[in-house]
Amino acid sequence: MIERVDSKKVAAMLAASAASLESQQPAVRQVSLEELAPQITYDEFAKIDLRVATVLQAEAVEGADKLLRLRVDIGAEQRTIFAGIRQSYHPEDLIGKQVIVVANLQPRKMRFGVSEGMLLAAGPDSADVVVAEFGQPRQPGERVR
Repeated sequence: MIERVDSKKVAAMLAASAASLESQQPAVRQVSLEELAPQITYDEFAKIDLRVATVLQAEAVEGADKLLRLRVDIGAEQRTIFAGIRQSYHPEDLIGKQVIVVANLQPRKMRFGVSEGMLLAAGPDSADVVVAEFGQPRQPGERVR
């Protein structure tokens, strides 16, 4: 015999399922957002050369609380980039990650060496930073659009 579907039981199952899904979602931390920068033109943005880079080496910079020295492969060459992410990442956790770098940033002489690019990351401060990376493998040096 066929049993009639109880709509109250179905509604309860759907509510329980929705609650279960909500509890599995990672909580997004609310932070104070900075004001948006002044608008730029498309031509100004097009000057920024964003590239896929694979982290080959990563190490803490002695004498600097926030810096990691990264050696990255950007396809045609390898570069050294100093990134203020030491409070958020252990160097060994970055090796092999594919990240986004600004490849045409003028090199900057720092006390610890020359930084030859910039790593893209998000976060309110150096203690709470998440590096922009790819979910699927990409070719080092590939242009990010």
